[in-house]
Amino acid sequence: MASVTDQSQLLSVTAHIGDCKTLLAFNLLQPESSKDLAGFTIRCQPDGLPPYYLYNTLQFESPGAHAQDPGDPPNSTVNAPIHKFRWLHVPGSVHQGLTPFFGEYTYTVIPRYFDDKQSLLALDETLGVSVSAYVGPFAKNKFKLGFTRGYTQSQAFTHHFGINALIRPNTRELLFDTAQISGVNEDGMQYTFADEYAWLGLTARERIFEFLDEVLQDPSQYLDVFAYDLNEPDLCKILLELGRQGRVRIILDNAALHHSAAKPMPEDEFEAQFRAVAVSPADILRGHFKRYAHDKVFVSFNKDSALKVLTGSTNFSVTGLYVNSNHVMVFDEPGVAAEYGQLFETVWHGGVKLGAYLLSPFSSATFSIPAGASPRTDITFAPHTAEFVTQNLGDIAARIQQEQTKPAGNGSVLFAVMAIDNGTSPVYAALNDLHADGNVFSYGISDSSTGISLYAPGKKTGVLVTGKPGKSILPPPFDQVRSIGGVGHQIHHKFVVCSFNGDNPVVFCGSSNLALGGEQANGDNLLAIHDGDVATVFAIEAVGLVDHFQFLNRMAASAPAAMKGQVPASKQQAAIAVGWFLSTTDRWALPYFDPNDSHFTDRLLFA
Repeated sequence: MASVTDQSQLLSVTAHIGDCKTLLAFNLLQPESSKDLAGFTIRCQPDGLPPYYLYNTLQFESPGAHAQDPGDPPNSTVNAPIHKFRWLHVPGSVHQGLTPFFGEYTYTVIPRYFDDKQSLLALDETLGVSVSAYVGPFAKNKFKLGFTRGYTQSQAFTHHFGINALIRPNTRELLFDTAQISGVNEDGMQYTFADEYAWLGLTARERIFEFLDEVLQDPSQYLDVFAYDLNEPDLCKILLELGRQGRVRIILDNAALHHSAAKPMPEDEFEAQFRAVAVSPADILRGHFKRYAHDKVFVSFNKDSALKVLTGSTNFSVTGLYVNSNHVMVFDEPGVAAEYGQLFETVWHGGVKLGAYLLSPFSSATFSIPAGASPRTDITFAPHTAEFVTQNLGDIAARIQQEQTKPAGNGSVLFAVMAIDNGTSPVYAALNDLHADGNVFSYGISDSSTGISLYAPGKKTGVLVTGKPGKSILPPPFDQVRSIGGVGHQIHHKFVVCSFNGDNPVVFCGSSNLALGGEQANGDNLLAIHDGDVATVFAIEAVGLVDHFQFLNRMAASAPAAMKGQVPASKQQAAIAVGWFLSTTDRWALPYFDPNDSHFTDRLLFA
C-alpha cells in the first residue's frame, strides 16, 4: 500500500509510506481555510506508546505572545506549527533516540490559525485529521529495499557525531576494528565507528549484512560477488571468512581506480589477503570491461539452486555505505537469483572481457520478472552494443518525456542521478530539460553543479539542485554542517521515478549511470520496476534529498553561476529564504506559504 488518506470537510491528509520514513501531505479543501493560516501541528503516536508532537526547527521569537502548551518546548509543532504542506517524518532522534520503534504510527494533523492581532490561536482538536501507516524497513512479499542515510551534511549528523567526525581512521589499514572509539559528540558521549556506520548505513547496511550473515551462518550456502569498490572492513572480514571456508567467488574491478602495482589500493590489499586464506573452490578474479566492472551484486546459492540476489547502486565500501546516498534491492526468488548467477558464470568464464561478453545473450536481452512475489521488473545487463544502448536509454528518455505530454499538472518525474553533466545520454538531456517545463512536476538532484534551477516562489518551473553545494553558511538557529569535499559523491544514486502517484508508475534504478558510454563500457545492471509502492519509496527519497540540499544550495557561500541572483545576499534575505521569522512582526515570514502555489501545496502529488 503506497499511501493512506483520510479527510474532513476542511482538510485532507495523506501518509505516503517509505523506507523507515513517512511523507505526510496536507491539502486544505476550502479556499477560505487559508485565511490567517499559521501552519500545521503534527501529533505522532507509535502503536502502544505515548503520543508526542513532532518538532519544528523554528520557533516564535516571543513564544509568550502566542498560544503555547507549557508541556512542550517552543519549537514543538504544537507551539510552532510548520508552514509547509508536507513533512517528512523519520522516527528517532529527539523522541526515540537511535533505535526507534517500527510498526503502526498514527499521525494527527491539525491546521493552526492567527487571530487578527497575529497571535497564534489555541489548538482546536476538532480541525484535525488522523491517518495510520506502517513505518519501518520496506518489504513487499519477496522483495526488500534498503537505503543509506547519506546525510553527513546535516544537523542530525552534526548533533550525533560532531562536525569534524571521522568517517574512517586516519590510517590506510583495510581491516580496522570498527568497535574502536571514533570521537566524542556535543554531549560529551564517546561513539565508535560502528555507531556511526549503523546510523549512516541505515537499511542498506542492514540488508547487506543480513544477506551476508545468512550465507555465513549456513554452511550449505555459497556466494558469488560482483564488486567495484571494496573496502568496508566488516564486510571484507566476512568475505575472507567465506574464502577460508571455500564458499565464495569474487569478480573485483581492477581498473586504475582500484589497482596499482606501484602503490597498492585497498582492493589490491584485499586480493592479497583473500588469496592467502582462500580454499578451493573459493577464488577471486580481477578484471574490468572496456572501462569498469561496475556491478555491486551478491548471489547466494546452495548445491541445488540459486537462492537470493542483492543489487543496487551501493558500493561495498566505507564511502559507498556511509557517505553516498545509495540504494540496494533484494530479490528473494530463485528464478531471479538464477539469472544473476548465470550472468556471473558468463563473466567469470569470459575473463571480464568486453568482446567475449558482447557475444553472450546477456548483452542484448531484457530479463523480465512478472508481477508476483516480486514487483514486475525488467532488467538489462551491460555492457551492450551501441544499438542496444541507444534503444534502451532512448526508451527511458521517452518515458520521461511522456510525463510532459500529460494534461497540465498530471505528470511527475522525481530523480537522483549522480552526474547529469558528465557524459552523453538521452536520459540526461531529458532530465536537464525538465525543470523549465511548468507542465510537469519535476524534482531532481545530481552532484552536477551546472544547470541548477532552484525553486522561486510564484513559479511553476521544476527544481534541480546539486548535492555538492560547497560550504554552506547557515543562519540561526541552525548549526553549521560539514562540507562534502574530499569524501567523494553525496549523490551516488542512479534512479528516476515517473508518475509515482499516477497511472503506470515506474522507477529506473540500479548500478548504471544511465549514460551511453557507461552502458557500452561497464559491467552494470539497470532495472525498471513497475510498481506503485516501490516507486513511492524512491520518490520519497528524492523529495528528502532535494528539500535538504535546496536549503544548503541557497545558503552556499559560493553558489554555482546558474544560481546567481537566487542566493540570499544578506542575513535577513537568508532568513526569509528558509522561512525564518522577521523580528519586526514576531510572526514567520511566509514568502512561499501560499495555498495557490503549486510547488508547495503539491496537491496532485502529495495530498
